[in-house]
Amino acid sequence: MKVKDIMTTNVKTAKADTPVRDIVEVMCFNKISGLPVVDDNNNVVGVVSEKDVLRKMFPDISDVAREEGAPDFEKMEKDYSDALMLKTGDIMSKLVASASPDMPVMKAVSLMCVQKIRRIPVVQGTKLMGIISLGDVHKAIFANSLKGS
Repeated sequence: MKVKDIMTTNVKTAKADTPVRDIVEVMCFNKISGLPVVDDNNNVVGVVSEKDVLRKMFPDISDVAREEGAPDFEKMEKDYSDALMLKTGDIMSKLVASASPDMPVMKAVSLMCVQKIRRIPVVQGTKLMGIISLGDVHKAIFANSLKGS
């Protein structure tokens, strides 16, 4: 099975200058946990996930080392609105693992496992063609197993 056989081609994307509030809205309303970030020519320039948004709320480790006592987790939760005011480019991951449409599905899974991520963009060169998630792979393998039974 190839990536192109199971990838999603109707992909929600963000631009680096998209407000984080807007991407959070897209993720929440579409029940997705991350988006590819593309430039004006549909080239993948990064990926942004819920983890990136939430990570922005935590203090830098050097700040924690300077403070006396335990971190104020209640204050961190209140800092969420500050994270929403940033731009996607401020929090996105720029080093992006990707798959090609002709890549075997299990090779794409191995990339996701090694990188500890749940989804990767599918690109031809640097152009976004789709996205594939661990859930997509699991559903496809399960469907194939039903055919073989």
